[in-house]
Amino acid sequence: MQYEAAIFDLDGTLVDSLNDLADSANAVLHAHGFPLYDVEAYRYFVGNGSRKLIERILPPGRAADAAFVRDFMAEYKARYASHLLDKTKPYEGIMEMLEELRRRSIPMAVCTNKHQSAAEAIMEELFPRDMFCEIIGDQDGLPRKPDPHKVLHIMTNMGVAGDKALYFGDTSVDMDTARNAGTFAVGVLWGFRPAEELTEHGADILLKHPMELFEKVTFAER
Repeated sequence: MQYEAAIFDLDGTLVDSLNDLADSANAVLHAHGFPLYDVEAYRYFVGNGSRKLIERILPPGRAADAAFVRDFMAEYKARYASHLLDKTKPYEGIMEMLEELRRRSIPMAVCTNKHQSAAEAIMEELFPRDMFCEIIGDQDGLPRKPDPHKVLHIMTNMGVAGDKALYFGDTSVDMDTARNAGTFAVGVLWGFRPAEELTEHGADILLKHPMELFEKVTFAER
């Protein structure tokens, strides 16, 4: 199979954002007098959007209070907006991989459960403005991954069928998204979750380094 498009998750796939996510969440937890978590624990808290992150880190009684969750999430988003680029950066080899895809005229997009404003801020600062044709994050009215709606929307705009597109991610949510959208599932091992999780959720290939992609996947010539 020769592939014609590449769609990426963001956190844990293109960028290492774990420390900034953890620092911001812990700062708001501390402000409320709640227990804090080690950075490593956040590997399993993130991936399903900001609301699910907040529900996972709050004490159970507070996590069940929808109004409190909403207010706490607003505090978290405000804090994170001011600190989302303190430590976040692309993983080693990511820029080289993206430049090679661009050289081959492979259209690229980002589909993430990260809230839209944060996703756009990170992409604008860390990547060339014209590298991705679309960036879709968590928005009102759009279902979160692993629902395939956003990936299917991107592929429609690209004019590419699912079996000709790659979806890259580092968690079970991403592999489930790829399966649900009918794309080729590329699991990345430099992110937040282990190989076993990706394999169990249907990864077609696993990459240890971004440039390994071109040894394992054939792209259509354009």
